[in-house]
Amino acid sequence: MFLGLRTVIYPASDLAAGKAWYEKLLGFPAYFDEPFYVGFNVGGYELGLIPDGGTTETYWGVANIQEAWSDMLAKGAIAKNEPKEVGGGIWVATFLDPHGNTVGIIENPHFKLP
Repeated sequence: MFLGLRTVIYPASDLAAGKAWYEKLLGFPAYFDEPFYVGFNVGGYELGLIPDGGTTETYWGVANIQEAWSDMLAKGAIAKNEPKEVGGGIWVATFLDPHGNTVGIIENPHFKLP
């Protein structure tokens, strides 16, 4: 069901400082820079920063988020955040596994490895 890792999102208490630090670390600028999200393309994978107030989020790629969501719930996953579009035809959702871990899934039609 999982197609592979796609996105990791880190909270940043100071988004501008976080962006500057990752730009220095990675050696290139963010491709997406808004007050609610800063995104870097790292070898075809997404490294995102969000304003403080969250936890690290990891998203696994799926071909069809609605089908994957239904299948996961049928297999005992506990719904956390139902599928929603976040822009550009990209859909995300999160659920809890039996151990209370948050697991994210993402349907991203733009994802292509180099």
